[in-house]
Amino acid sequence: MAVTSEISTREAEVLTLVGEYLSNAEIGARLFISVRTVESHVSSLLRKLDMPDRRALALRAAATRAASPRSAPALPKPLTSFIGRTGERAELAELIKTQRQVTAVGPGGVGKTRLALAVVADVAADFADGVWFVDLVPITSPDMCVVAGTVAMALGIGEQPGRGFDRAVLAALADRNALLVLDNCEHVRDGVAPFAEQLLAACPGMSVLATSRARLMVPFERVYTVPPMSLAGDGDSDAVALFMDRAAAGGWPPNHAMRDQVATFCERLDGVALAIELAAARWTTLGLDGLAAGLDDQLRMLAGGARADDRHRSVRAALDWSHALLESEDRMLLRRISVFMTSFPVEAAADAAGLDKGAVAAGLARLAEQSLLVVTDTPAGTQFRALETIRQYGLEQLEAAGEVTDARAGHLRWCLAEAGDLSVVRADWRARFDAAADDFRAALGWACEQPDHRSDAYGLARLLAPLMFTRHLTGESQWRYEQAAHLADDPAAAAELLRHAAAVAGCQGNGDDMYRLHNAAAEFAQRAGDSAAASIDLATAASAYRFWGKFERIPAREDLVALIAEARRLATAPTSAAPPDITSDVAAGADTAPASATPTDIARAGGVTVDPARAEAARAAIALAETVVLANPFGAPQCVTDVPAPEVVSSAERAVELMHGTRDPFAESAALDALAAAQSRAGELRAAAATARRRLRLLSTTPDNPAGTHELIDALGQATEFGLGAGDLAGARRWGRQLAEHPMLAEVGHTATSRLLVADALAGNVDDVLAHSARFLEAWHREERPARAALGAAVAGVRMIHGLRDDYDAEREWTGVLQQLGTPATDADGYQAVFDALLMLHHGQPEDALERTELTPAEARTRVTGAWLPWYLALHAEAAALTGNTTTSGDLAPARTEVTGNPVATAIIDRAEALLAKDRDQLLSTATTFEAAGCVYQSARTRILAGGAEAAEGAAMLTTLGVAPMTALVHL
Repeated sequence: MAVTSEISTREAEVLTLVGEYLSNAEIGARLFISVRTVESHVSSLLRKLDMPDRRALALRAAATRAASPRSAPALPKPLTSFIGRTGERAELAELIKTQRQVTAVGPGGVGKTRLALAVVADVAADFADGVWFVDLVPITSPDMCVVAGTVAMALGIGEQPGRGFDRAVLAALADRNALLVLDNCEHVRDGVAPFAEQLLAACPGMSVLATSRARLMVPFERVYTVPPMSLAGDGDSDAVALFMDRAAAGGWPPNHAMRDQVATFCERLDGVALAIELAAARWTTLGLDGLAAGLDDQLRMLAGGARADDRHRSVRAALDWSHALLESEDRMLLRRISVFMTSFPVEAAADAAGLDKGAVAAGLARLAEQSLLVVTDTPAGTQFRALETIRQYGLEQLEAAGEVTDARAGHLRWCLAEAGDLSVVRADWRARFDAAADDFRAALGWACEQPDHRSDAYGLARLLAPLMFTRHLTGESQWRYEQAAHLADDPAAAAELLRHAAAVAGCQGNGDDMYRLHNAAAEFAQRAGDSAAASIDLATAASAYRFWGKFERIPAREDLVALIAEARRLATAPTSAAPPDITSDVAAGADTAPASATPTDIARAGGVTVDPARAEAARAAIALAETVVLANPFGAPQCVTDVPAPEVVSSAERAVELMHGTRDPFAESAALDALAAAQSRAGELRAAAATARRRLRLLSTTPDNPAGTHELIDALGQATEFGLGAGDLAGARRWGRQLAEHPMLAEVGHTATSRLLVADALAGNVDDVLAHSARFLEAWHREERPARAALGAAVAGVRMIHGLRDDYDAEREWTGVLQQLGTPATDADGYQAVFDALLMLHHGQPEDALERTELTPAEARTRVTGAWLPWYLALHAEAAALTGNTTTSGDLAPARTEVTGNPVATAIIDRAEALLAKDRDQLLSTATTFEAAGCVYQSARTRILAGGAEAAEGAAMLTTLGVAPMTALVHL
């Protein structure tokens, strides 16, 4: 591919981040550009830098950055030129332009991949969104999801919590006009075929070019059989040109007069590209006569068989012959390094071969000189890789030599050491992990089937699970934690791994798996004889209503009550049933059940010794479960209760006190979550905000493991929401921004930005809302427009901002989004009423705003969700003051009481009071309050309502914000 233009500044920024192995969504979030824009830049870079795929582009970027961090990337020089095949290029290019599914088939070594790369360079301009190349060699499983995951990684599509890679890829490519090249499909056809069929059905603008030794057998497939290198023209054939070019690379170009002899030799190789290249690599040492004589023996051995197999025989003949010319130690090295799925360093090869590092380095160099290995320079050092045909040949030789177990065991040892080293995250961590991940998977797959290596399989799975989490491959991380648990010989260790798996499931938004895995952990804990741990696990599972919005099928209340009863039995009677007076209330389904057993009581039960600290932790977990299920501070619709708000708060406070005593920050965070929710439902918004901040401080020094990440993401969302309720716009925006920038949420931009959008909308930060709403909308469409009520406040806020700008087309678009979210009717009296009233007041429609906020303070207290109550009452008061409604304006006193602690809502009521009293000085004093609270829009509004010179100043402030002129019906 030729360079078409210089790399732009933005492309250089994207290239740098590709070199850090970030996904497209992560790059978009970092640069504040859309994923679609990132895709376009990556496609352009692949074309300009002549790179076949994203992995090669990342290596190029990393190497360039290491050499000169501030300079533009140097253009690469292909290792070998593409020779001949003019007719084939034209034929395959025409098929790709007219057919959506083309499969280039042929035996190994015939040149399918090189031809495909050359052809896609010719047709790239016909695809507006570019060409994407995916190498499927490293895959060991034919499962469609694994194939989709490989495609996703190659395209820079990260894993989205709670969503498989297959759906993520289809959503990302739904409106793309691009060509997807799937290289080396033969060993995973069972996964590629359904993936390609779904892709073509769901993405009408996509086309697929596959290379395979056999057709995919999918609808609409057009098969193109890749012929060998042309022998027509004798000494001027493509086959001869390839031999002459590769032989000349050794520094001793063949004499032109020998071309006819070379033609005869190439004909004996049936024109197979790999066979010709392997032979040409021996030119400088054997000459043409030596090549012909050596090959003659191999062909004689392989004589016979169907003519259709000739080209396969030619490749094998060339490989057997080239293999036979190697020294015995090099033959052993070649077959042993065939266990590596991708590139590998010298150290890895030494482990697999069981040889000295120096000897292996020399051997690898000799193999590379004979074109049996490809050598790549990377920032981490020199890497070696065998072409797939040669790797498969090496595996056959390994099997024939009876060395599979030794080589696989050596490979496994290296993987264990490398995975252990990767447990420490350094600057080059992603590149190193991505380079080794496929080998980790292959080694683990082999070890799991070997009874003698079960402990090694357990060790690698246990190492791989957190590495996958760090790489944000949360689906595979959960799977590896569960795999490690079932490989563990120690049930206590299995239980701990399942707890980690449950936390990862929480990060994915999968409440059903959280519930299942905590129950499974309890079973393993009981097998280990740890009743206290089992009690904690069951109590944690029973606290499912903390995350009731993350369930597909949330457990019934009676099921959770039964879990609490069993948790209490295990906590209080390690060897026998618990005393009836302790569990009877919960077992009967009562709304309160005292966790009254003390650690001493527990230790005495059954005459056994129990760790008081573990018993205390069990008691705390049960107390939290009782609060969550029986008092329901989170408002789960499956658990309607009539427990008075003060009692709910008291129950949660007791759980916090008990959890604090356990010195477990994650357990205490869970209790603080319940307390903040209880305080909010009780109308204590200032206290709820303080509790949420306390929770964040607690988590600020905890590790970035699954449990810590899950709690932190939830805590940031809670702190943002309750900060808004308390009028802390600066804090809410800070915490909302942390959520928007959290790497775990990079792939779900709508979820990541939703809290920040609400805070910025209330503050009137138009530019920020416009920037982040673009990311929100793109991600929401990419995830196929999910109907999630939790996103409603953000959408309503964005809609209001467009209304303030008089952008009616955008306002209608976001109204449509809001209608698709399936928001419950109760939200109409919450954020929808608040944002509607703000917009109505801006447009000089106080009567409409008054009607929209018609509830009295007493009514609003029961119908408006906690964080929105102060805003609702304050806007109601201002609308009443602007309409001169003397009856409604009498609500100012009770409204002021309700908004105590929220400085913005209080200032709005102060402004309403000033409007009623026609006190201009008092009115202007609120402007200072608004500015201090980070609410420039409300400060500008105050100045306009004041009239005079201040009105012009306020109008200028609105213009700076990007807001349309405000209609002011009253001027003081």
